[in-house]
Amino acid sequence: MIVGAGMGNGVQEGRGGLTQGEVLPRHAPSQAEGIKQSHSVISSLFSGALAGAVAKTSVAPLDRTKIIFQVSSNRFSAKEAYRLIYHTYRKDGFFSLWRGNSATMVRVIPYAAIQFCAHEQYKRLLGGYYGFQGKALPPFPRFLAGSLAGTTATMLTYPLDMVRARMAVTPKEMYSNILHVFVRISREEGLKTLYRGFAPTILGVIPYAGLSFFTYETLKKLHTENSGRAHPYSYERLAFGACAGLIGQSASYPLDVVRRRMQTAGVTGHTYGTIAGTMREIVAEEGLVRGLYKGLSMNWVKGPIAVGISFTTFDLLQILQRKLRQRGYVQRYGGQ
Repeated sequence: MIVGAGMGNGVQEGRGGLTQGEVLPRHAPSQAEGIKQSHSVISSLFSGALAGAVAKTSVAPLDRTKIIFQVSSNRFSAKEAYRLIYHTYRKDGFFSLWRGNSATMVRVIPYAAIQFCAHEQYKRLLGGYYGFQGKALPPFPRFLAGSLAGTTATMLTYPLDMVRARMAVTPKEMYSNILHVFVRISREEGLKTLYRGFAPTILGVIPYAGLSFFTYETLKKLHTENSGRAHPYSYERLAFGACAGLIGQSASYPLDVVRRRMQTAGVTGHTYGTIAGTMREIVAEEGLVRGLYKGLSMNWVKGPIAVGISFTTFDLLQILQRKLRQRGYVQRYGGQ
């Protein structure tokens, strides 16, 4: 490549020395950057998928119990939740507590992969737009990156969430596997049923994902500023993630109850049509707090655990992959 005092001269001299059919290698840096970006995307997808799978599997029995109470009119309490878990264990065996987890994995693995990967990409794009490339984003872009990531992942994986909710609240005789749920819903209730509850889900994921990522990134930033350490310890990441999950899920919980009611209407005998109508019916039958916040106390147990594990697993996998690349165990940027 020719380096000249002026852009015009450099190009002119270069053109004079070229034979027909030769091309100046002007795009080599951008090509290397593109390969680097591809590696970053693949790394984020892998780390996010594994993080989501580990986190959701660890709290699957609590999650299933929460959904069962959300879609019923029975009052929730810690004692009743324990009774339900114990009764399920005695009647159907230990692994029945993870019923629906296969559907959860089919949804969570792509959802978490897309969400974490999208979050990294939105952070990069917003950082470039606001002039904070490579640095911690200001508060609003930090919230926006999380909200956009959650919205992107939800839009691409929503039918799988619908299937998972159905499997969690029905006996195993009703649906034998994930494909069977899709077939029966499509045949008996119509394809549009697969997107029932989509609106409250999107409205709920905006504050949930936004506040979760915002809180976690903010706590890491404050930790770095006050401790002088670039990377928190694992237990500190778990604590930051737990706080993020607690805040995010508490802010969006009523919409979570509404979406579960709408998703399972076909098997519970209700006909929920709109978000406002569903909320009114829940409040009329069960009360404001006992209806729209049913199971929230259990969410305060399982939510922080799941989010803490998810964020921590993702970060540690990203750090591990960077170290492997630096030591040459993973090929760097296509050999560049």
